[in-house]
Amino acid sequence: MSYDYFDAQLTPLGWNQVDNLNKHVQACGLHKKVELVIVSPLLRTMQTAVGVFGGGAYADGIDVPPLMVANVGNSDRSAITSLNCPPFLAVELCREHLGVHPCDKRRSISEYRPLFPAIDFSLIENDDDVLWTPDVREKNDHVAERGLQFLNWLWTRKEKEIAIVSHSGFLYHTLSAFGNDCHPTVKSEICTHFANCELRSMVIIDRGSIGSDSSTTNYPGKIPHGLDLPSDVAEKKDDTK
Repeated sequence: MSYDYFDAQLTPLGWNQVDNLNKHVQACGLHKKVELVIVSPLLRTMQTAVGVFGGGAYADGIDVPPLMVANVGNSDRSAITSLNCPPFLAVELCREHLGVHPCDKRRSISEYRPLFPAIDFSLIENDDDVLWTPDVREKNDHVAERGLQFLNWLWTRKEKEIAIVSHSGFLYHTLSAFGNDCHPTVKSEICTHFANCELRSMVIIDRGSIGSDSSTTNYPGKIPHGLDLPSDVAEKKDDTK
């Protein structure tokens, strides 16, 4: 594959698909529910994420950084604001197949930061792409293993409504590990490749309670600590002293 496709950007058709998905997300109210957007740190996925879940056109004078500056990837797109948006977090584990294909090799994080100022890249350890190799393509079973590592990390998050903007191959091999105890039609639906800008809602149940956290509304009671006695009995005890 040609290096002309290095870290491929969205095409005009791709941006059109992003705009249509954004309209759907707004119309169904999903934009009000999402607490966190997790995105693969490649140009096309970050463009998709901010285009779908971003806050619309950025205006000068707003005291928040933009999610994306204008004309990223020669897209001729306006800057996108982070105002009234959930946080965006770049995660390396949910990248597409690694190796060989230049479109799946990322730029350095230092190049991305000025293009996507409001995306949090703090979880990415290396500035340069040390995972992609020019001569070895990541095997499917390794992609699936990486996907399970991603899900194990995901279960530790406190957010409940999370949007994940990733890649068809990564999602296919990750989700193929699930649904074996379901009806074949359910398994088929889970394990079908995603189309461009397709959105599927899924509920992941953490049976091991790995990511469970105590509710912020729980209250332990018995403060101050003492005997649990009805008031009338307590009064009788006081009378006999």
